[in-house]
Formats: sequence, structure tokens, C-alpha cells
Amino acid sequence: MTVSSTTVKKSYNGNGSTAAFTYDFLINTTAELKVIIRSSTGTETVKTLSSHYNIADSSGSGTVTFTSGNIPANGETVILIRDTNLTQGTDYVENDPFPSASHESALDKLTLQVQEVQEELDRAIKLSRTNTMTSTEFTVGATERASKILAFDSSGEISVTQELGTVKGNWSASTTYAIRDIVKDTSTNNIFIALTAHTSSGSQPLTTNTDSAKWSLLVDAASATTSATNAASSATAAASSATTSTTKATEAANSATAAATSETNAATSASTASTQATNAASSATSASGSASTATTKASEASTSATNAASSATSATSSASTATTKASEAASSATAAASSASTASGHATTATTKASEAATSATNAATSATAADTAKTAAQAAQTAAEAAADNFDDTYLGAKSSDPSVDNDGDALNAGDLYFNTTSSVLKYYDGSSWNNVESTDTSGFATKGFAIALAVAL
Repeated sequence: MTVSSTTVKKSYNGNGSTAAFTYDFLINTTAELKVIIRSSTGTETVKTLSSHYNIADSSGSGTVTFTSGNIPANGETVILIRDTNLTQGTDYVENDPFPSASHESALDKLTLQVQEVQEELDRAIKLSRTNTMTSTEFTVGATERASKILAFDSSGEISVTQELGTVKGNWSASTTYAIRDIVKDTSTNNIFIALTAHTSSGSQPLTTNTDSAKWSLLVDAASATTSATNAASSATAAASSATTSTTKATEAANSATAAATSETNAATSASTASTQATNAASSATSASGSASTATTKASEASTSATNAASSATSATSSASTATTKASEAASSATAAASSASTASGHATTATTKASEAATSATNAATSATAADTAKTAAQAAQTAAEAAADNFDDTYLGAKSSDPSVDNDGDALNAGDLYFNTTSSVLKYYDGSSWNNVESTDTSGFATKGFAIALAVAL
């Protein structure tokens, strides 16, 4: 007969009451029809003919009926699949008649075998017809590949490598652990993977446990916690530095104001000194005039005395005039002496005032110089404070709801930049290409990705 169908298996869902299941493909014998029950958990069990089920076969189709007590339950899957014997039983005897029926049966069997191979190939993991791989073989022995998995290397070739196992939660004593089981050390929050199957004993931390050699550290959470604490401390110190910088800037501004006031006072002192110098010069001029007047009066008195003596010799009548002149001369001499004394006092005062004016001018120049120095220092302090505040602002970007792409000045980000994410309530750092959490854990405290990265901010 011909084989016109390529079907080799049928699948049904059990319900606890249906016992009969049909198939519509050719089988050579009932022994070549396999009946498999798959449980809801994936366990597959091959059933036995006559014990668990019976077959009523008709050429090209038939019915499988389960016996009492073996009816597939709800949640179980029934698979009917052909499994042809891989032997060749047709024998051609030389010079005998050509057995067409036997020959056709042999061809049919070969076709059934090929269909079953194809069905297996359809379920196999394989390369597509347009894909390539250098080799699909691996040479690693049983010992080397024990507890490992098949994977692909960096070139896309097959390799045998390590696999992460099952998360078992917090480590505890007297617990049976399998290879690759993952546990949390609650004393340090570190995450470990089992290298050897064993029953645990002793106590935490696992790094000093008697079975420490049976565990390998996956996530060093203790170091990450320390780094996070240091980062938080650095952030606090940075904030304090920013406050100090602001205070210094205010003090610098106050110093600049004071310097400006000192400069104004110095200018006023210089003006006062100039006025006093002018007054001193005027006093000196007045003293010089008084001295000249005194000299003139003395000369006039001497002339009068000479004239009086001449008049006394010439005439007695002139004696009264001479006496009068002498008296006037005496008065003039007294006035001259007084004027001279006054002129001397004025000259002394003028000299003192001139000295005071010079001292004031020197003090004014010194004050002006000090004012300029204070002003320069204030400007330098203000510039340093502004630079410190800007450097801090470029490193710690403050609180933001999402990862920033530039710093607070709109400039490119630098490795080591920090900011606090208000959406996820975590401190994040920039590694030069992306933002990362200082520490990332799931709700049970397990690390879910990467290793925590130690941060340090220097200001």
C-alpha cells in the first residue's frame, strides 16, 4: 500500500473520564505504537500495552483504550506516537519470483522510519539552513562537563560553562544544598554559590565557616554597603563644603564692602590732610608777614629815636615831641616784640601742622594701599569660593527624578558624577557611559544585577 500521510503522533488532554483515544496513521504492529502520559509537572511516563491500555488497529487508523484505573486524569496529556522497529526483515532470494507485496511492505517500513526520524528532527534544536557554525561537537569529558551547561562563546560556538543555580534564600545550618545553589549570608548580606553538594553546618559568616571552601562569593554586599556609607558621608561633606563656600563668599563680599569703606575713609583722610597742609601753609605765610611787620616797626622806632635825639639838640620845644615820639617808639617796640613773639608761635604751629599734614598724608597712603590689598584679597576669595561652588555643583548634581544627560551647567557628564534619584530613592554614580545605583537589591535583599561599585568623592 502507499503511505500518503506524514502524521506520526496524536496528542489529547485527559479529563478523568475519557478512556478511548484514536489515531489516524499507519503502524506495522501494535507494539510499534508508544503511549506516553505527561503529568502537569512535565513528568513523562511510557505506559505498557495490555497492562495500562489495549489497541484496536485497522490499517491506517485505530483506537487506544485505557484499562480501568489507568484513565488519564484531568491535567494529564496523552501522546500516541509511532515508534517503528529499525530492522529490515525482507529477504530477496536469487532466481525466486520478485515478491512485489513484500517489497512494497519493506518500502513502506522505510518510509515510516524516515518520517519518525523527521519528526525527531523537527523537535531538535538545530541551525537554520542559512546559518553556519564551525563545529557542533564538544570534546569535554564527563568529569569536566559535570554540573555544567551548554552555552555559546564570544564567537558563537558551542562551549561548556558554569550555570547559576537555584536561589535558596538565607543560609541556615543542617540544610542540604546542591551544587550551584545560591544563598544569602545574613551576617554580612553577601551572596554565595555552592561549589559542592553538602549538608551545611557551623555558623555565619560563611567566609570563616568550616565549609567555606564549598562556597564561592558572588556579590560582596558588605563592601558595597561600606562604599555606599562612604559615598553618603562624602555627599554630606560635600554639602557642608558647599555651605562653607557660601559663607566664605558672603565673608568675601563683606570684606570687599569693608575695603571699599576703608578706601573712602582713606580718601577723606587724604582730603583732610591736604586741607590741613593748606591751612598750615597759610599760617606760615601769616607768620612771615607778622615777622616782616615787626622788623619794619623796629626800624621805624630806631629812626624815630634818632630823629628825637636830633630834635632835642636842635630845640627844647621839640623835647615834648621827642618825648612823645620816644613813648610811641617804646610802644612800637613793645608791639614789635609782641608781634615777633606771636609770629614765632605761628611759625611753630605752622611747622607742627605741616608735620601732622605729612603724617596724615603718609597714613592716608598706607590706608589706601591696605584698602587695595584687602580689595584684591576679597576678590580672590570670592573667585575661589565661586570656583569651589561650581566644581561641587558639577560633581554632585543634586536631587533629580531621572538620570540626567548633562551636568547642571549643561556640560558633558564626567565619570564620578553623583545625583540622588527621587523616584527610586537611591544615590547613583556615572561610570563614564551610564548611570548606576551605588547599591541595587531586590525586596528580599538579594543582588539582582551587577556588583555594587565603590564610590569616592574628593572635593
